[in-house]
Amino acid sequence: MTAARTTTTRPRRERPKVLRLTDAAAARIHEIMEKSDGRFIGVRVGVKNGGCAGMSYTMDYAESQNQLDEVVEDKGVRILIDPKAVMFLIGTEMDYAREKLASRFIFRNPNQTEACGCGESVMIRPASPNGESDA
Repeated sequence: MTAARTTTTRPRRERPKVLRLTDAAAARIHEIMEKSDGRFIGVRVGVKNGGCAGMSYTMDYAESQNQLDEVVEDKGVRILIDPKAVMFLIGTEMDYAREKLASRFIFRNPNQTEACGCGESVMIRPASPNGESDA
């Protein structure tokens, strides 16, 4: 006689959010979207190769959602993320800062290992399989 095998289901760990927005970033995106007269469904965020450190963050208006886009809804804002960028952005916080002579979106990314002096280019390693930073 064989012993009956019992299976216990472990609770699923919550999937880490690819991107979170600060209140300042959400407010600024709301302002931008209001001025678009409904032409855009959200903001597209990603990364691209280039710059002195290897990669840079990208932001653009999103007119439509691609089938494989990762969609993040945070504080009433819709962010669409290119599937190729997801592993580089997991755990990132997006902020918005107004300074004396400039205003800009800031990415606080636990996967970022370096940044160039000008602040436009970064080195990012993909997130580990468990969604946590190795840093």
